Amino acid sequence: MTDVDLDSGDPPWAEDDDAPERDENTDDMFGAPAPTPVAEATNAAPAPAGATSEAHQNDGEAYTVLARKYRPRTFEDLIGQEAMVRTLTNAFATGRIAHAFMLTGVRGVGKTTTARLLARALNNETETIDRPSLELTAHGRHDAAIMAGQHMDVMEMDAASHTGVNDIRDILESVRYAPVEARYKVYVLDEVHMLSNQAFNALLKTLEEPPPHAKFIFATTEIRKVPVTILSRCQRFDLRRVEPEILVEHLARIADKEGMKVEADALALIARAAEGSVRDGLSLLDQALVQGERGQPVATDIVRDMLGLADRSQTIQLFEQIMAGRTPEALETFRTLYGFGADPVQVTNDLLEHCHAASVAKMLGPNATRLPNDQAQRLAAMGSAVSAGTLSRAWSMLLKALDEVRRAPSPADAVEMAIVRLAYAADLPGPEEALKKLQSGDLSGGAGGGPSRGGGGGGGGASAQLAARPAAQPSLPDPQSFEAVVALIGERREIALQMDVQRYVRPVAFKPGQLTFEPAPGAPANLATRLAGRLKEWTGRQWFVVANGQGGGETLIEQERKAAATLRAEVEADPFVRAVMDAFPGTVLGEIKTLAPVVEMPVIPDEVGEED
Repeated sequence: MTDVDLDSGDPPWAEDDDAPERDENTDDMFGAPAPTPVAEATNAAPAPAGATSEAHQNDGEAYTVLARKYRPRTFEDLIGQEAMVRTLTNAFATGRIAHAFMLTGVRGVGKTTTARLLARALNNETETIDRPSLELTAHGRHDAAIMAGQHMDVMEMDAASHTGVNDIRDILESVRYAPVEARYKVYVLDEVHMLSNQAFNALLKTLEEPPPHAKFIFATTEIRKVPVTILSRCQRFDLRRVEPEILVEHLARIADKEGMKVEADALALIARAAEGSVRDGLSLLDQALVQGERGQPVATDIVRDMLGLADRSQTIQLFEQIMAGRTPEALETFRTLYGFGADPVQVTNDLLEHCHAASVAKMLGPNATRLPNDQAQRLAAMGSAVSAGTLSRAWSMLLKALDEVRRAPSPADAVEMAIVRLAYAADLPGPEEALKKLQSGDLSGGAGGGPSRGGGGGGGGASAQLAARPAAQPSLPDPQSFEAVVALIGERREIALQMDVQRYVRPVAFKPGQLTFEPAPGAPANLATRLAGRLKEWTGRQWFVVANGQGGGETLIEQERKAAATLRAEVEADPFVRAVMDAFPGTVLGEIKTLAPVVEMPVIPDEVGEED
């Protein structure tokens, strides 16, 4: 049937030298790798050792994202869920294993992963283990099939796409039969709150009296949507948000395993944006690692630009300017942040966080804010200088502003209008204070008969008069230096405060309205609060006194002691003093005083002589 000799071993197309032996884009039907052409193998120069291109070493392989690649394989790999692991460990050790588990928590904290680990633990079977155990290994008989979702006795169902009662009936029909291979039949229902009421009702009886070979594991992000009748039949575990410190360490370990370095501040930004979700944190880390150069750490600025975040220290400064009523400075600061790519919604969220942190620090101290020390101290100083009513009012206004920024055609314009409102209302009296002023007849600060500062647009009533911001005229001029502040304290005869300031305040930076200092050892905890309150009372303006502990100068007492030691050394080095001390052995130089210059009194004429 053919002229070609099939026994020769040559293919029919051997005579066509120009035709390619094989389409390089076509895989072998049996999975064999493409053969290397002989000519290329012969003529190609030998590649030097280590010359393999790293950029193409994984060509042809599907990339596995970090959130899947580093999914926990054992309970020890779960981070931030120590309470749940401890409870399960005790339950499995004593044999008090529930028949149904309810796992709840925000997205990405490990609900589905924990459900699969539980299914493995219930069917844990190795050469040495033949009972339910949390000691999971990589060599379990059923582990690989369960983690791949292919085990016939472990059924995973997404309740978001199987919400009807018929899907639950299939489960109830199969639950009657014993497992085929494993110890238990395990049913994992994710997003269980999406089930219909009829599906929940169909599940009730089986959950109340399940067969001994069946276990149920439910996972949900909306625990309140699950009927109480279901919850009462399950052992509930609330998976907590992962703390930022723990998440930062976890992300750093994974970055090291990937052969990349990420700056600590950049990891902190990623952990902050993840909001306690490990999966979100790994997804953001994946995105950040792509932007880094091999051999170079991923910079904080790159991550900040990637997330569209503003520098937290800059937004703290913006909040300080707003609460101090410095509207032009606040608007300039926001426009600078916006010019560098900060998201207006994120800036408003940051202002809300700062308002909350300042309020918490006012009641519980700086450590309650869980912020870096310098930031916590700045917000604590602000909380001590601003009343709780003002912070509460700012919180309400910022919540309203956040909704406006999200809906506004121009979010940046909405933020600027919110800044104007907040700065204008920063010094307004609260309702109780305004009522007391009305009752006492004190209508100062814009409530009198003077012209309105706000222009035409007020209603002219009592509320419009109270809405006018006080003129904020200081009772005394602002001190222009730290020494002037100490002198002002002395003039006001605040002896205890003056002694504390001279003894414990090491100035770092000073400008009218703001003092940053390092507290000396033994400084009172409320020193910054007392000083800020007194300065506001005396000058009539807001003062931000921050104790951030970042290398200040010497206290006034230390300066005086140093000057006294220098003076004593100069006196002891004087030749006359040394001669006296040598002439009288054992002489000790006592107190050194600077005598006032002699004042020559005028000659008083002799009265008797005048009479003569």
